[in-house]
Amino acid sequence: MQTTRADRPATARQTLAPVLLSFAAVTAALLWYAATSRAEVYAVTGNSYPGTVTAVAEPLGFFVASLLGALSIGGLAFVVITARPDTSGVIDERSFLVHVLLERTAALWAVTATAMIVIQAASDAGVPMRQVLAGPFLLDAVLASEMARAWIAVAIAAAVVAITVRLSVRWTAHAVLLIPALIGVVAVPVNGNAAQGPDHDYATSAAIVFAAALAVLAGLWLVSALTRPEEAALRRVVVVRTALGAVVLGYGAGLLGVLLGPAGPTGSAYGRAGTVAALLLMLMWALDVVAVSRRGTSGPSRVAGVFGAAGALAVMALVAVMATQPAARFLTHDFTTWDIFLGYELPAPPGVGTLLTVWRFDTFLGAGALVLAALYTLGYVRLRRRGDAWPVGRLIAWLAGCLVLLFVSSSGVKAYGSAMFSVHMAEHMTLNMFVPVLLVLGGPVTLALRALPAHRPDQPPGPREWLLWLVHSKFTSFLAHPITAFVLFVGSLYAVYFTPLFDALARYHWGHEFMSLHFLLVGYLFFWGIIGIDPGPRKLPFLGRLGLLFAVMPFHAFFGIATMTMTEIIGGQFYRSVDLPWLASLADDQNLGGAIAWGSSEVPVVLVVVALVAQWARQDRRTATRSDRHADSSYADDELEAYNAMLRELARQRQ
Repeated sequence: MQTTRADRPATARQTLAPVLLSFAAVTAALLWYAATSRAEVYAVTGNSYPGTVTAVAEPLGFFVASLLGALSIGGLAFVVITARPDTSGVIDERSFLVHVLLERTAALWAVTATAMIVIQAASDAGVPMRQVLAGPFLLDAVLASEMARAWIAVAIAAAVVAITVRLSVRWTAHAVLLIPALIGVVAVPVNGNAAQGPDHDYATSAAIVFAAALAVLAGLWLVSALTRPEEAALRRVVVVRTALGAVVLGYGAGLLGVLLGPAGPTGSAYGRAGTVAALLLMLMWALDVVAVSRRGTSGPSRVAGVFGAAGALAVMALVAVMATQPAARFLTHDFTTWDIFLGYELPAPPGVGTLLTVWRFDTFLGAGALVLAALYTLGYVRLRRRGDAWPVGRLIAWLAGCLVLLFVSSSGVKAYGSAMFSVHMAEHMTLNMFVPVLLVLGGPVTLALRALPAHRPDQPPGPREWLLWLVHSKFTSFLAHPITAFVLFVGSLYAVYFTPLFDALARYHWGHEFMSLHFLLVGYLFFWGIIGIDPGPRKLPFLGRLGLLFAVMPFHAFFGIATMTMTEIIGGQFYRSVDLPWLASLADDQNLGGAIAWGSSEVPVVLVVVALVAQWARQDRRTATRSDRHADSSYADDELEAYNAMLRELARQRQ
């Protein structure tokens, strides 16, 4: 039964009280843990004890900031999947209630993350917060702490969300704000335990997906319990939560497998906290599975909502406990240089055999490639079963792009690309200039618009409508504008490699993931405007597109030549720290990387020119066909008019 406006405040109050009690209980338990056990954490790691206030403030602040981040991103996701915006894109009244909650949580998230910068810096330095604040070395303490720098990124992302939601109530703004919100909830986890020690490449990639999915899942549970949405919206939220729950459980199990070590799930406080969190997540997921299987949520919705919200609070507190102490594996492992900088060993130089056989599956980009291939194939099969045609060439292009993305992100190309500049440059050029061309030629937006069903009048708008709004939004129009795409495509090349940015990113696995994703998306935007089949960006005439394509080539050539001739080693500090025993000269490796950047752009350009000319020829044929039809129609009209005139003349003569 749908909740009416009259009884909505009462039901919200009924749910608010147990949620607040759960929050108080979880906070009290976290304070008890911090007051009684935090000294042991510092003793085990060998760090100086910063005092009770700082030691307690770190896990408590982590919990509160993470919870507010989950509420913020969960509120954004809730509005995106349940709102019924009007013709101008403004969200409806029910969604506005969540928007008001989002305004407050995002602002508090920014404030708490800012406070965590100081708390984290003091904790890592082993001194009380007052000493860090009062002394002249606050900046040095923050710069010396990777986690404190991560909290800076969280504070900036939260501030962007807080300011923007204050200024806009449009659906598109909430959808776009998911990007900075995702950055905010991922920034700290990818710099914590997951970024340390052996196999941290696996752990970091998994942490990206796990942290994002867990934050959205917890946020949706809490927002659902606090706002009591209508039945149709709640049913959709339950379906999304069920999918997210499966992702969280799968990736969480992978993370625990990497970080627990020989102690197992019960041999350490870290493992026991992870085990309890996993059990709670399984119970929450089971509730959603039952609700989905019954095709309704009105019966157990209030009780399940309260339990799910309480479970989300407990899970976030347990994650805070785990994040503010070293993983169990690190306490028994002797770290090597490769453990610190790569997470794996590279005892042999790269070759055809090693590049093909040294596979380390990327659970972020590699899994993304598999998901994209599966979704496209599902859409293709749906069209064929419906009797609609779809060019096989587009299917082949898309699957080929996903296959190359999987290979580049998970094979020896990625393993050696994280340690050698030359292989990294081959990886970069493939992700920037080859994979996007294949994906653009697949026409995924057009396929999705044809395969996805339109929403029913009694349901909120669905994925098809979301895709249409995003494609025709001002945000997409700006990014996909030919000039913007050109500047991003060319400028990012120089901004990354000819500034200290590459040195900062190459040190971390998340930095390599960020560069790979950035170059892939920038390349897609550029080639979307050149040979894109899908609707969306403003397209230049064919001669303009051809000119824009050839305008890129001198910039790539100059970049390659400059890289080959410069005496300074790009990312030299990182590569010298890795110290590959079989790599004789970093300068020679950089020279090879510049040559790869210079020469590897020709094949994709040829492919794009062929596709562009083929599209041009097809358009000319269509134009000629329309002209011939118009001419034939005009000739037939003239013949008919002459015949009618003759009949009129004969009739006049008879009279």
